[in-house]
Amino acid sequence: MAIENEQMRWANQRTEEVIDPGQPIIDPHHHLWDDHGRLGAYTVEHLMADTTAGHNIVGTVFVECMSGYHLDGPPELAPVGETAYVAQSAAAIAQLGGPPILGISSFADLTLGEKVEGVLEAHEAAGAGLFRGIRHAVAWHKSDQIPNGHTDAPEHLMYDGEYRKGFQKLGEMGYVFDAWLMHPQLPDLVDLCRAHPETPVVLDHIGAPMGIGPYAGRRSEVIAEWRPHMSELAKCPNVFLKVGGIGMSRYGAGWEAEPVPPSSSEIAEYWGEELRFCIDTFGPSRCMFESNFPVDRSSCNYVTLWNALKIVGSGYSDSEQADLFFGTANRFYNLGL
Repeated sequence: MAIENEQMRWANQRTEEVIDPGQPIIDPHHHLWDDHGRLGAYTVEHLMADTTAGHNIVGTVFVECMSGYHLDGPPELAPVGETAYVAQSAAAIAQLGGPPILGISSFADLTLGEKVEGVLEAHEAAGAGLFRGIRHAVAWHKSDQIPNGHTDAPEHLMYDGEYRKGFQKLGEMGYVFDAWLMHPQLPDLVDLCRAHPETPVVLDHIGAPMGIGPYAGRRSEVIAEWRPHMSELAKCPNVFLKVGGIGMSRYGAGWEAEPVPPSSSEIAEYWGEELRFCIDTFGPSRCMFESNFPVDRSSCNYVTLWNALKIVGSGYSDSEQADLFFGTANRFYNLGL
């Protein structure tokens, strides 16, 4: 089966030796889908091609992306089909001997309020022991130049009373929450996490400092706005951080338009200051490096991305690097390694 597509061919123009190939890594954020427009397919074969490319990936966590939804039955249970699909994919990887999928973060509509309990129970039943929690993305912006999140969330959904009841129920049941939003929405997340400190939260993709639409060419202003919000969020002890997503085109680096993708050193130079700010603000024990593949392949391939993260992390102690690459994800998602 040929698994390469045009974007992969572009990203694979850059070849690098793997930095520190013995470093154990849990990749706590990737997707799987049969087709996703310009991103093409990202199936078990694609994932294994990446996770066996040279870095020591010891396990991964899948994060929801609307794959394999049930096409019949109650609409609130449609996302349970994704959990079943990923559980089957995990079994296929286990049979092939690849780095295992150790956890699943699915979708459940938190505006169901306390009724979300039944959906979470259905995910648990379908997940073959892998279900760990959910992501109900709220990414929203008034500009039509910035694509909103795939859940079509309205503005300020995190203040909705039923959403908060569902969020609270999630924590009460022992599950975790992945947060995906845009940087102007960070104060909404701060308020939610202060109101419900019992629910463990991991913020995806360093809080999404936008670089397109009205933010194009204004990176220094965006970072100046983003930093204090991140510092405020870090005061919430229930909040962890995924340090990655830095290859997404919406962050404005513009690499996807170049004839050749950037090197790991170029990526680390561009993002290093901001990533180290995140790590120093939240602490390595609350930060986990992530790939966000295949979305971040918009800017580079899997080997290059993890090399860049290793360059950024090289200034931290061995124990701090162990948290960044492995330990924090293992603890947050209760992966048992």
